[in-house]
Amino acid sequence: MLIPLIVACALFMENLDSSVVSTSLPQIALDLGVDPISLKLAFTSYLISVAVFLPISGWVADRFGARTIFRLAIMVFVTGSVLCGLSSSLEGFVAARVVQGAGGAMMVPVGRLVMLRSVKKSDYLRAMSWLTVPAMIGPVLGPPLGGFITTYFEWRWIFWINIPISVVGLILVSIFIQNYKEENLPPLDTRGFILSGIGLAGFVFGIAASGIGVLPSWIDIALIIVGAASLYGYGRHALRTPEPLMDLSLFRLPTFRVSVLGGLLFRIGVGAIPFLLPLMLQLGFGMSPFESGMLTFATAAGAVLMKFTAPRIVRAWGFRMVLMVNTLFTTVFLLAIVSFTKNTPHAAIFTVLLIGGFFRSLQFTALNGLAFAEIDNRRMSHATSISSVGQQISAALGVAVGAAALEITRSMRGDMAVLPGDFVPAFLALAVIGLLCIPIYARMSPSAGAEVSGHRAQAAE
Repeated sequence: MLIPLIVACALFMENLDSSVVSTSLPQIALDLGVDPISLKLAFTSYLISVAVFLPISGWVADRFGARTIFRLAIMVFVTGSVLCGLSSSLEGFVAARVVQGAGGAMMVPVGRLVMLRSVKKSDYLRAMSWLTVPAMIGPVLGPPLGGFITTYFEWRWIFWINIPISVVGLILVSIFIQNYKEENLPPLDTRGFILSGIGLAGFVFGIAASGIGVLPSWIDIALIIVGAASLYGYGRHALRTPEPLMDLSLFRLPTFRVSVLGGLLFRIGVGAIPFLLPLMLQLGFGMSPFESGMLTFATAAGAVLMKFTAPRIVRAWGFRMVLMVNTLFTTVFLLAIVSFTKNTPHAAIFTVLLIGGFFRSLQFTALNGLAFAEIDNRRMSHATSISSVGQQISAALGVAVGAAALEITRSMRGDMAVLPGDFVPAFLALAVIGLLCIPIYARMSPSAGAEVSGHRAQAAE
């Protein structure tokens, strides 16, 4: 089990780093001399970079060797981490996060590929359990660790601690992992990669950059237009080419279509929470980064608790009912954040975030299970790519929408201060967007995805 442990450590670094930044945003903004809301670009740039490079990660690993690409992914990720720690401007920080995202995009799927090709099939389940550890523990440790380092040391160390971990990882990968390759690969859909990359990056980054003055407004508009045109061009290209980068014909499958489109709206609705909540607790309520982190990790802790109960809930009620009803539960706990004040007991805040994280994790688990209900093995990699890209883009759009609502509220007041009441319209807007997914779920058959959930089989007994 040494190889799964090596891969799990690399994935832990990526999962930890993606969650550790949120708690440090106010202090990073202060040191860089920028408006805290403008740091939404640090969130969205990372997510966009992951979305752009995810679809080609499996192909390049098969073409150039899994060990080669896994080492490259670690080196790119740690390079981005070092550049983040050295950044002295918003532009430099955003660029460094793009580099980090490119490394993270390759690290996760290639690491999983390395593990599956390195262990016997009889050890798959035991090996896969190692990969669930970083996904569960990283987001739990990230906020308090980031808050502790930012409060008692300096925020730059949240990136520099990746250096020794990466060095050890590179040594172990070089020694113990073989350079697996695949023969007779289909050619890379280069045109599709260019169109989808320009489309995703231009459209989402243009939306995220709008209204904060980082770029002239005409450039923001041009990015959105060029991005939308490129996405349209990719859609036409993907339906004509025999081996597209992402097979859009999968959207003809009802369960996959509902999972991606409904999940897009739901994740936009909750995607801004890691960005908005630390800002509200620190800038609005005056908490230290460490105090904030010790509360916001409750969301990830709730998600961990749900992992043990989600399959039974979906089996008992089916995907359609769970997704519709659980959307309402999730929205209730999202709106409960609006009731927080400076005087709200920390135990009450922690409880709301814990239960909210519990229900959000149930939704994510159900959406992920539903996505692959009708997918055959031949198209599984395409489904994984589209689903993963959708998750990254929806989270980026959620941050952009939440930050835009916060900025509009503040500008209407006429000053640059961030007050607790400024967050209310942002959370309300996100809640409304999240609720829009319910009509999509309602169109599903009650037995949709039953072969995965086991719901129909149980009802027949």
